[in-house]
Amino acid sequence: MDNSLKQKIQNIKIILTDIDGVMTDGKIIYDDNFLEYKHFNVKDGFIIKPLQKLGFKVGAITGRTSEVVKKRLEELNFDFHYHGKGGKNAKLTTFQTILKDNIVNPENIAYIGDDWIDLPILMRCGLSAAPKDAMSEVVKRVDYITERKGGEGAFREFAELILDGQDKLDDLIKEYL
Repeated sequence: MDNSLKQKIQNIKIILTDIDGVMTDGKIIYDDNFLEYKHFNVKDGFIIKPLQKLGFKVGAITGRTSEVVKKRLEELNFDFHYHGKGGKNAKLTTFQTILKDNIVNPENIAYIGDDWIDLPILMRCGLSAAPKDAMSEVVKRVDYITERKGGEGAFREFAELILDGQDKLDDLIKEYL
Protein backbone atom coordinates (compact mmCIF):
# COMPACT_ATOMS: atom_id res chain seq x y z
CA MET A 1 0.00 0.00 0.00
CA ASP A 2 1.49 3.34 -1.00
CA ASN A 3 1.91 6.16 1.51
CA SER A 4 -0.68 8.41 -0.11
CA LEU A 5 -3.38 5.75 0.15
CA LYS A 6 -2.35 4.84 3.70
CA GLN A 7 -2.55 8.50 4.74
CA LYS A 8 -6.08 8.84 3.35
CA ILE A 9 -7.14 5.66 5.14
CA GLN A 10 -5.94 6.99 8.51
CA ASN A 11 -8.69 9.63 8.56
CA ILE A 12 -11.65 7.34 7.81
CA LYS A 13 -14.47 7.15 10.37
CA ILE A 14 -17.49 6.47 8.12
CA ILE A 15 -17.70 3.97 5.26
CA LEU A 16 -20.42 4.65 2.70
CA THR A 17 -21.48 2.53 -0.20
CA ASP A 18 -23.73 2.59 -3.21
CA ILE A 19 -25.83 -0.58 -3.49
CA ASP A 20 -26.59 -1.60 -7.09
CA GLY A 21 -23.29 -2.43 -8.75
CA VAL A 22 -21.34 -2.50 -5.47
CA MET A 23 -23.15 -4.70 -2.96
CA THR A 24 -25.07 -6.36 -5.78
CA ASP A 25 -24.01 -7.24 -9.30
CA GLY A 26 -26.25 -4.44 -10.57
CA LYS A 27 -28.88 -6.76 -11.97
CA ILE A 28 -32.54 -6.32 -11.07
CA ILE A 29 -34.77 -9.33 -11.51
CA TYR A 30 -38.57 -9.04 -11.57
CA ASP A 31 -40.98 -11.95 -11.55
CA ASP A 32 -44.43 -12.01 -13.22
CA ASN A 33 -45.93 -10.32 -10.17
CA PHE A 34 -43.31 -7.56 -10.40
CA LEU A 35 -41.59 -8.78 -7.24
CA GLU A 36 -37.97 -7.66 -7.18
CA TYR A 37 -35.01 -9.95 -6.56
CA LYS A 38 -31.37 -9.08 -5.98
CA HIS A 39 -28.25 -11.05 -5.17
CA PHE A 40 -26.20 -9.88 -2.19
CA ASN A 41 -22.85 -11.38 -1.27
CA VAL A 42 -22.75 -12.63 2.32
CA LYS A 43 -19.05 -11.67 2.53
CA ASP A 44 -20.00 -8.01 2.17
CA GLY A 45 -22.60 -8.32 4.92
CA PHE A 46 -20.33 -10.18 7.32
CA ILE A 47 -17.89 -7.27 7.71
CA ILE A 48 -20.50 -4.73 8.89
CA LYS A 49 -20.62 -5.76 12.58
CA PRO A 50 -16.82 -5.96 12.95
CA LEU A 51 -16.51 -2.49 11.39
CA GLN A 52 -19.06 -1.10 13.82
CA LYS A 53 -17.42 -2.86 16.75
CA LEU A 54 -14.21 -1.03 15.86
CA GLY A 55 -16.02 2.32 15.87
CA PHE A 56 -16.76 2.87 12.21
CA LYS A 57 -20.20 3.97 11.06
CA VAL A 58 -21.49 2.24 7.95
CA GLY A 59 -24.02 3.76 5.60
CA ALA A 60 -25.52 3.50 2.14
CA ILE A 61 -26.80 5.95 -0.44
CA THR A 62 -28.74 4.34 -3.25
CA GLY A 63 -30.41 5.86 -6.26
CA ARG A 64 -33.36 3.50 -6.23
CA THR A 65 -36.04 2.77 -3.67
CA SER A 66 -36.27 -0.96 -3.11
CA GLU A 67 -37.91 -2.88 -0.29
CA VAL A 68 -35.44 -5.71 -0.86
CA VAL A 69 -32.52 -3.35 -0.28
CA LYS A 70 -34.17 -1.70 2.74
CA LYS A 71 -34.72 -5.09 4.36
CA ARG A 72 -31.14 -6.20 3.68
CA LEU A 73 -29.62 -3.03 5.13
CA GLU A 74 -31.88 -3.24 8.18
CA GLU A 75 -30.90 -6.89 8.62
CA LEU A 76 -27.23 -5.87 8.51
CA ASN A 77 -27.92 -3.04 10.98
CA PHE A 78 -26.40 -0.27 8.83
CA ASP A 79 -26.07 2.91 10.86
CA PHE A 80 -28.00 4.80 8.19
CA HIS A 81 -29.23 4.27 4.65
CA TYR A 82 -30.80 6.65 2.17
CA HIS A 83 -32.98 5.44 -0.71
CA GLY A 84 -34.37 7.06 -3.85
CA LYS A 85 -31.41 9.40 -4.27
CA GLY A 86 -31.17 9.03 -8.04
CA GLY A 87 -31.95 12.62 -9.01
CA LYS A 88 -29.34 15.14 -10.06
CA ASN A 89 -27.17 16.00 -7.04
CA ALA A 90 -29.40 13.93 -4.71
CA LYS A 91 -26.49 11.75 -3.58
CA LEU A 92 -24.26 14.79 -3.05
CA THR A 93 -26.94 16.52 -0.96
CA THR A 94 -27.25 13.35 1.12
CA PHE A 95 -23.46 13.21 1.54
CA GLN A 96 -23.53 16.79 2.84
CA THR A 97 -26.30 15.83 5.28
CA ILE A 98 -24.19 12.92 6.54
CA LEU A 99 -21.22 15.25 7.08
CA LYS A 100 -23.37 17.66 9.09
CA ASP A 101 -25.28 15.03 11.08
CA ASN A 102 -22.09 13.18 12.07
CA ILE A 103 -19.95 16.28 12.60
CA VAL A 104 -17.18 15.02 10.30
CA ASN A 105 -15.22 16.39 7.36
CA PRO A 106 -15.15 14.92 3.85
CA GLU A 107 -11.72 13.37 4.54
CA ASN A 108 -13.33 11.24 7.26
CA ILE A 109 -15.57 9.45 4.77
CA ALA A 110 -14.73 6.56 2.46
CA TYR A 111 -17.13 5.89 -0.41
CA ILE A 112 -17.39 3.11 -2.97
CA GLY A 113 -19.55 3.56 -6.06
CA ASP A 114 -19.72 2.30 -9.60
CA ASP A 115 -21.49 4.78 -11.88
CA TRP A 116 -21.58 8.42 -12.91
CA ILE A 117 -24.19 9.25 -10.27
CA ASP A 118 -21.55 8.44 -7.62
CA LEU A 119 -18.90 10.81 -9.01
CA PRO A 120 -19.89 13.90 -6.99
CA ILE A 121 -19.23 12.01 -3.75
CA LEU A 122 -16.23 10.09 -5.08
CA MET A 123 -14.58 13.40 -6.03
CA ARG A 124 -15.16 14.93 -2.57
CA CYS A 125 -14.73 12.15 -0.02
CA GLY A 126 -11.51 11.29 1.77
CA LEU A 127 -11.07 7.86 0.20
CA SER A 128 -12.81 6.78 -3.00
CA ALA A 129 -13.14 3.35 -4.55
CA ALA A 130 -14.92 1.48 -7.31
CA PRO A 131 -15.45 -2.20 -8.10
CA LYS A 132 -13.30 -3.38 -11.00
CA ASP A 133 -16.38 -3.58 -13.25
CA ALA A 134 -17.45 0.02 -12.57
CA MET A 135 -17.96 2.44 -15.43
CA SER A 136 -14.64 3.55 -16.95
CA GLU A 137 -15.18 7.23 -16.11
CA VAL A 138 -15.53 6.24 -12.46
CA VAL A 139 -12.53 3.89 -12.45
CA LYS A 140 -10.35 6.71 -13.81
CA ARG A 141 -11.19 8.98 -10.89
CA VAL A 142 -10.95 6.87 -7.73
CA ASP A 143 -8.18 6.19 -5.24
CA TYR A 144 -8.69 2.42 -5.27
CA ILE A 145 -10.13 -0.14 -7.69
CA THR A 146 -11.13 -3.43 -6.13
CA GLU A 147 -10.00 -6.73 -7.58
CA ARG A 148 -13.55 -7.99 -7.15
CA LYS A 149 -16.60 -7.05 -9.18
CA GLY A 150 -19.72 -5.51 -7.69
CA GLY A 151 -21.78 -8.14 -5.87
CA GLU A 152 -18.74 -10.40 -5.56
CA GLY A 153 -17.18 -9.01 -2.39
CA ALA A 154 -16.05 -5.56 -3.59
CA PHE A 155 -17.41 -3.83 -0.46
CA ARG A 156 -15.67 -6.39 1.78
CA GLU A 157 -12.38 -5.86 -0.04
CA PHE A 158 -12.68 -2.08 0.40
CA ALA A 159 -13.53 -2.46 4.10
CA GLU A 160 -10.55 -4.76 4.65
CA LEU A 161 -8.29 -2.27 2.86
CA ILE A 162 -9.37 0.38 5.38
CA LEU A 163 -8.95 -1.99 8.32
CA ASP A 164 -5.50 -3.00 7.12
CA GLY A 165 -4.48 0.62 6.53
CA GLN A 166 -5.49 1.47 10.10
CA ASP A 167 -3.62 -1.61 11.42
CA LYS A 168 -6.84 -3.19 12.68
CA LEU A 169 -7.27 -6.12 10.30
CA ASP A 170 -4.80 -8.59 11.86
CA ASP A 171 -6.23 -8.13 15.36
CA LEU A 172 -9.74 -8.58 14.03
CA ILE A 173 -8.82 -11.82 12.24
CA LYS A 174 -7.10 -13.12 15.41
CA GLU A 175 -10.49 -12.99 17.14
CA TYR A 176 -11.63 -15.77 14.80
CA LEU A 177 -8.58 -18.02 15.25
